Amino acid sequence: MTTIDDGITHDHIQKNQRRPSKREQRRRLFFQIALGAFGLLLIAAGAGVVVAHQVSSVRSQLEMAMDLVPQLRDNLENGDHQAAKISLEAIQAQTSGARSTTAGPLWKIASYVPEYGSNFSAVREVAVSADDIAIRAAGPLLDKYDSLNWQTLSPTDGGVNVTQLEDAAPSIRAAADTVRLSYERLAAIDLDALRPEVAEPVRAVTEQLKPVSGALATASSAAQLLPSMLGADGERNYLVLVQNSAESRATGGIPGAIAVLKAANGRISLGEQSSAGAIEAFTPALDVDTDQEKLYTKRLGTQMQNVNLTPHFPTAAETAKRMWEARRPGQTIDGVLALDPVVLAHLLEATGPVDLTDPVVVSAIDGTSLPQSLTQDNVVSTLLSDVYREIEEPAAQDAYFAAVAASIFSAFTDGGGDSEQLIKALSTSAQERRLYLWSNVRDEQNIISSTALGGEVTGSDAGGASFGAYFNDGTGAKMDYYASRTVQLVQTCQHDGYGEYTVHLTVQNKAPLDAAASLPSYVTGDGAFGVEPGNFRTNYVFYGPSQALVASARINGIPVPIGAGKHGQRPVGTVTLELAPGETALIDIGFTRVVQDSEPKLQVTPSVQAVQDVIIPMDRRESCQ
Repeated sequence: MTTIDDGITHDHIQKNQRRPSKREQRRRLFFQIALGAFGLLLIAAGAGVVVAHQVSSVRSQLEMAMDLVPQLRDNLENGDHQAAKISLEAIQAQTSGARSTTAGPLWKIASYVPEYGSNFSAVREVAVSADDIAIRAAGPLLDKYDSLNWQTLSPTDGGVNVTQLEDAAPSIRAAADTVRLSYERLAAIDLDALRPEVAEPVRAVTEQLKPVSGALATASSAAQLLPSMLGADGERNYLVLVQNSAESRATGGIPGAIAVLKAANGRISLGEQSSAGAIEAFTPALDVDTDQEKLYTKRLGTQMQNVNLTPHFPTAAETAKRMWEARRPGQTIDGVLALDPVVLAHLLEATGPVDLTDPVVVSAIDGTSLPQSLTQDNVVSTLLSDVYREIEEPAAQDAYFAAVAASIFSAFTDGGGDSEQLIKALSTSAQERRLYLWSNVRDEQNIISSTALGGEVTGSDAGGASFGAYFNDGTGAKMDYYASRTVQLVQTCQHDGYGEYTVHLTVQNKAPLDAAASLPSYVTGDGAFGVEPGNFRTNYVFYGPSQALVASARINGIPVPIGAGKHGQRPVGTVTLELAPGETALIDIGFTRVVQDSEPKLQVTPSVQAVQDVIIPMDRRESCQ
């Protein structure tokens, strides 16, 4: 039963009046429509005033919430948990008010107004996201604040408090999921449909949420993984590969020093230490994935030094585990960790200088210029260059390498240095793809594979328009210390509906012009593998997105043959280049039939250079805009 403005029902009218003619019905219908339209105009006019007031209210509430965030941060930094709780409650009151207002009927109606409606919808999404983060993310995290204190999460006295980690894990996961969903909600907003005064704040808050979402995702993964991986349910053994970037491999550098890391109920200790060279080669080679064996030959399963010719770290790690266990009957490896000297530099930035105290090592470097105290400034050059000049015997070089890594590890696990800085060092190392982790436990590996630590090139972390440029030394020496490279992804437009891209790599040999004479033969290779001393030869491996094709290869603009293959669904192209000291070359690898329309991303082999100096921002040609 419908009702008109004066409260009299249509049924009541029909009972007390004669039935109107069709002509009168039409007139009354037009009259009612006119009255209705007039009424809507009046309501709209009044609503405009109300909505304008609501817009002002919502803006004020969100601004007040933002103004309270620094206060909350100060409370937390000062350790005043009660004050932090009060500040958060004040923030939640403002965000809840904004959310409630934007959920009202007038706001919903306004969201359908042509040209302006999308702005109201966008503001509602911001209000909902702000309230979700304040209540469902910040609230649980604050409740577990004591468990989340960096001092309690970082290693101290050789261990980590796994009980507190287990207690905090559900709250961290809830916060990570909330922030991720909020980020995805805001990222889906079409900014082009908004007025500039709305679009700019939405864009800014979305960009700010992205790194927060990533950091919380990493923290959530760590909280889920660390208790079990640190031996909460029984002792674990991990193989640690220290990658030497002076002789490149796809994941960073040739495995040099090796150690076994033991973990039991949160306590961490070093076990046996060795070197990749001490692991006898396998004849016949161990079986590896067929696709990768075709690309990288059976050398993947022959020597520990070659397990990471593939950029797919799970393959390298699983092969290293099998090699170690085969040469150490009775030992079980539960996972593999890999890092390079730049990771050690990041850790030293947090711990401060570390002294070498092993008498054998101290005696070995007596009379040399090698430092007995390692710092963030000298560790990379010491391990990747100076040690070869000062120590001729490879076994002694490996011993020095191992001693440095062990000393820094001890400083880290003993809680030396600033805890937040230590966490930052590990996070930075992972983001730079210098730190890798693999677990033999399926559930743990499923989590690891979704993070930068996983080092996958065929899994979820390599989805979308992913490209890769990886370097494998072909000199058989330590000349990559003198290699300078930059890599840039160039979008070269659409063709027949498919994307086309070129990976543009510039490489220079910065070794001294007299390198053949001035550098140790162990560094130059002394021509053992057919490379002129002072030159370096590199096998460059380029990956394109799934289902794309490798189209072409050029060196200095001249077409060259390219070795083509596939790793899973990803196309792979390989070219080899040798450079003499002072020489520079340009390599261009073209990919066609790219079907992905996501934002392209590029991964490279981490080297002595800072990653930000190697990867140049993508070039989008004007005709592709």
